[in-house]
Amino acid sequence: MKLNGISDNPGSTKERMRVGRGIGSGKGKTAGRGVKGQKARTGVAIKGFEGGQMPLHRRLPKRGFWNPFSVDYNEVNLGRIQQAVEAGKLDANAPVTLEALIAAGVVSKPRDGVKVLGNGELKAKLTFQVAAASKSAVAAIEKAGGAVTLLAGAETANA
Repeated sequence: MKLNGISDNPGSTKERMRVGRGIGSGKGKTAGRGVKGQKARTGVAIKGFEGGQMPLHRRLPKRGFWNPFSVDYNEVNLGRIQQAVEAGKLDANAPVTLEALIAAGVVSKPRDGVKVLGNGELKAKLTFQVAAASKSAVAAIEKAGGAVTLLAGAETANA
């Protein structure tokens, strides 16, 4: 047996129908698409259209709610701030602000400010100027000899 002697079984492949080649071909004129209308044109796909019936995505009820007054804080634990102080990225004498935390690489985006959380241990005496702080974080900062100043416009300071 040689490669030039190999062929498919008879009837296993079918030639492609060339449409639109005259009415004598059997698939001429409208090329098997019927006549007129949107679906007779090329490139038409009506997503979600159900023939005039109310589409499923409009029949189902809307869910959820977006609160336009919600706040999105950068949440930072005390342990992470202590790591930055030990690594020399945060100055222990300067106040800890949003700008200082971004410069130190502790947070990446400003968002709506910083909220300090009480997870971890704080040894350095730091002054914080942040949008919010948890009660446990305030207690740990004051225990270490520091102070917390909540910035104006932070209504939910201890939330």
